[in-house]
Amino acid sequence: MRSFHYPVTLDLDGRPCLVVGGGAVALRKAIGLLDAGARVTVVSPTLSTGLLELARDGRIRWRPREFVPGDTEASFLVVVATNDRSINRLVMDEARRSRALVNCADDPEHSDFILPALLRRGPLTVAVSTGGASPAMACLVRDELDATLAEDYARLAEIVAEVRRTLRERGLSADGGRWAAALDERIKQLVAAGQPLEAQRRLEERLGA
Repeated sequence: MRSFHYPVTLDLDGRPCLVVGGGAVALRKAIGLLDAGARVTVVSPTLSTGLLELARDGRIRWRPREFVPGDTEASFLVVVATNDRSINRLVMDEARRSRALVNCADDPEHSDFILPALLRRGPLTVAVSTGGASPAMACLVRDELDATLAEDYARLAEIVAEVRRTLRERGLSADGGRWAAALDERIKQLVAAGQPLEAQRRLEERLGA
């Protein structure tokens, strides 16, 4: 039985990332990288309308040609999104020679990482993965969670982050058990009722801040 993928979240802020391909899949990958703050270069002879708009706006750098050896140099992360398996294999081999992390959209078994289905609520991110076995299943579970996870969790996550900063500034700490006990239903109700300051004060009190 194959071991499971080790779940991590990467800090891509300001890091150079490469996308090879110019279609709909490449667009989704490029947008995801941009949302994470990456510096994105796209290599493709042609671009979809969405990618072309990103290039015109200066949000991505476009190399309007086929991929050539050397394109992966200095890239921290490479995403391959073409429908040509020979090109995909060439890009993956080059990326590994450059010591870049590489993902191929249609070849998860030979990728260094896979991209989960994401659900975001402000700073809160929920990632759902099947280890590449079924992206459709991951999206199905993500959509079911989306229907049940209230938008209030975005504000709650911000409150928790603020209280965590307050604890650090005061030289205090709390383990996972204390956090779980402190985040009671009343705090969630206060956030839902539009009373974030009251929710924050209650959380600080319950954590001894």
